[in-house]
Amino acid sequence: MSSLYKDFTLGIEEEFQIIDPETRDLSHRRHHIIENGAKYEVDIKAEMHQSVVEVATSICKDMKDARNQVVQLRKIIAELADRDKLKIAAAGTHPFASWEEQLITNHPRYQEIVNEMQEAARSNLIFGLHVHIGMPSRDVAVYMMNSLRYFLPHIFALSTNSPFWEGRDTGFKSFRTKVFDKFPRTGIPDVFNDASHFDNFVALLVKTNCIDNGKKIWWDLRVHPYFNTIEFRMCDIPLRVDETLALAALMQAITAKLFKLSKSNIGWRNYDRALIQENKWRAARYGIGGKLIDFGKQEEVDTKDLVLEFLDFVDDVVDELGSREELDNIKWMLNNGTGADRQLKTYYDNNRDFNKLVDFMIEESYVGL
Repeated sequence: MSSLYKDFTLGIEEEFQIIDPETRDLSHRRHHIIENGAKYEVDIKAEMHQSVVEVATSICKDMKDARNQVVQLRKIIAELADRDKLKIAAAGTHPFASWEEQLITNHPRYQEIVNEMQEAARSNLIFGLHVHIGMPSRDVAVYMMNSLRYFLPHIFALSTNSPFWEGRDTGFKSFRTKVFDKFPRTGIPDVFNDASHFDNFVALLVKTNCIDNGKKIWWDLRVHPYFNTIEFRMCDIPLRVDETLALAALMQAITAKLFKLSKSNIGWRNYDRALIQENKWRAARYGIGGKLIDFGKQEEVDTKDLVLEFLDFVDDVVDELGSREELDNIKWMLNNGTGADRQLKTYYDNNRDFNKLVDFMIEESYVGL
């Protein structure tokens, strides 16, 4: 990797569904994945619902390192699930599971969140992909958060993988984001002048008992309160490991490109949050099958065309980052559809059989392992 981008390390977190292969529902019985996973010396964590397990890489110095770690973590979590005669699936929502039937993890943090958020928390049965990109400083991190906001809907559209909710085709390619919208401090972040402006904002929220720490800011992109990273949080977890790596590579590439431009005193225009939110809504509704607004041209453009422009825009940093192979998979996604597109095709091609859909989700989640 070029020395210019040496700070742009990666950290990748995936949240998996734990599936009972007989019922195809989320598992309602206690599993031992967390306890059995302790011996692997990797980051495997419980989430608020017991049928959700998160795995996280350590700091990845480049995409080759990220690929090795993400693949290995999926293998481990699949093996641990298999010991309990369970399966994993990677999708932003389960097609028919009822959140009312899910058990909450017995942990003070989750009990606190449920006590505060009530039904918004209990119904938050969703599964995401979070990607950290290392930063050289907090001021650079805030600058990047401001500039990267424009591109969040484009990346999010590629990740859409949650068209179903409680046994219904929702009409959205990502209903996961609609579920999460019930939480406070979500969505596209505002613009901040610098790190001190951002830190004063967080301090005010803490002082007034809105939050107890910065981790309760759940924006689509945030400056992490403890790590020297920015964290992309808007994506559904994709079906395939290659899709996860493609999205992470795109996030790293656009961060590097904007940083490179800044070194030549070229900035990216900061559009209003409300305008970017319009594109996010379109991405949630239509995925890559619709149109996004090109605010520079002030017109609608096919999302797939904008993604191809996006790839051209970052192309000059890709080889320096060593992520050409991963980014080539974006074109596979454009040609074959996002996880949502493939879920919907499987569902309707099989006479709306949810069991066959879940089997497909499981099968896709193991591809490349």
